[in-house]
Amino acid sequence: MASSFPYTPTTLRTSVKPRPWVPLKHHEGRVEIPSLPSKPRTDTLLGMYKISTHIIPAANPRVSPNTPVPEPPPRSSKRNGRDIKKLGLEFMEQQARQGEDGYSGVVDERLLWNCVNRYVKKDRDAKIRMKGITLFLVHAAGFPKETWETTLCYLLAACGVIDEIWSWESVQHGDSALLNRQNLSGSFDWTDNARDIANFLINYMPEEVETSALPVQLRRLPASVSETRQKSGFSSRTLVVAGHSVGGCVAALVALHFPALFSSLILVDPMIDTFTEFPWEHAQSLVGRILLRRQHWPSREDALRSFKSSPLFSSWHPDVLRLYVDYGLYEDESGKVALKTPPVHEAIVSANVRTGRETWELMETLDENIELLWILPGKQNREVSMMEQVLKERVWRRPANSSNIIIKSSDHLIPHESPEALAQITTDFLHRKYGVSSTQSKL
Repeated sequence: MASSFPYTPTTLRTSVKPRPWVPLKHHEGRVEIPSLPSKPRTDTLLGMYKISTHIIPAANPRVSPNTPVPEPPPRSSKRNGRDIKKLGLEFMEQQARQGEDGYSGVVDERLLWNCVNRYVKKDRDAKIRMKGITLFLVHAAGFPKETWETTLCYLLAACGVIDEIWSWESVQHGDSALLNRQNLSGSFDWTDNARDIANFLINYMPEEVETSALPVQLRRLPASVSETRQKSGFSSRTLVVAGHSVGGCVAALVALHFPALFSSLILVDPMIDTFTEFPWEHAQSLVGRILLRRQHWPSREDALRSFKSSPLFSSWHPDVLRLYVDYGLYEDESGKVALKTPPVHEAIVSANVRTGRETWELMETLDENIELLWILPGKQNREVSMMEQVLKERVWRRPANSSNIIIKSSDHLIPHESPEALAQITTDFLHRKYGVSSTQSKL
């Protein structure tokens, strides 16, 4: 039987003074369109859903300060836990200093790109429902947009009512990172990821679901359509957004500022936190470990063997690990393979937690018409145990129209470790929320 946390009031009431939303601005002048950095997909999900990759210009201007990318520390097996934590703390303090004045004068208009995968039914005669369900997915720090595909295979086998799926990729992750590698900053404010997502949902997501192919660079919508969306939502879609970890935090931030776009929000252990006491200590160790992560291997098979021997990857579902090898790595100029998301950029994302604190404070103001489902880890280990009080308070930051469920088989990386359970919970939620039935009630 599924378990959940009963109502738990918030104990910490100190304000972090959330910053105002920086409006989006259209890029002026001629924009040179890049090519996709990876080969177009020719495979499908379950033989039923076509896969295509698209690009859009990222939000303009950037609120992250444009600073040099720091040199990663040398890898060493001699560092102990205390050394790694110290390394992480020093890096986080450096990032905080860089970001302190990030909102004081927003002038950075460098052009970055976001990649996004689209999954849509192959059958041109497929019945697309008016205001049917569009699922939008936002990944965690360090993992590409394709990470969700194992969960999607389980989900789509049980829930055939989803008309279209979009899987988002942040500017320094996966294929987006390959497009932007010459222009990435040495600092990153999660708010920019939220603004990039808002830019896509407001200005680029097509008006209707079409089974026909879309151009690689999605066309910007007329201003009148974008303005209507912000006020009244989508005319032909019901948007369900699922975000994991940092992805859950930035998805919630978009919903806070543009509630009309959202029907429901599935938050998979989101980094919406006060980051005090144990969470702050844990973040330091995490950032330190990321900075020391290996980046290159002779081949994909060598990388796979290395991952399988690592404690980080040993609990992953094998299909998710294979996706990570196939889509999280690329062949570099030397013929070796490397992570598409450089560890230093993953560390930059993980170190900048200010937006997580701000979103914690703002969550109680989220529009109550947006139903919330929180999905939480429940594996018996020190980290989950130490986080329990934080998790209890987090899921009740906005009590109305909200529920939570604990996956006892999983740690924080729920889509990686327990994709089948995650898919079943999502299926049950969609069936209950949207009054649909399935010929297959259990995966």
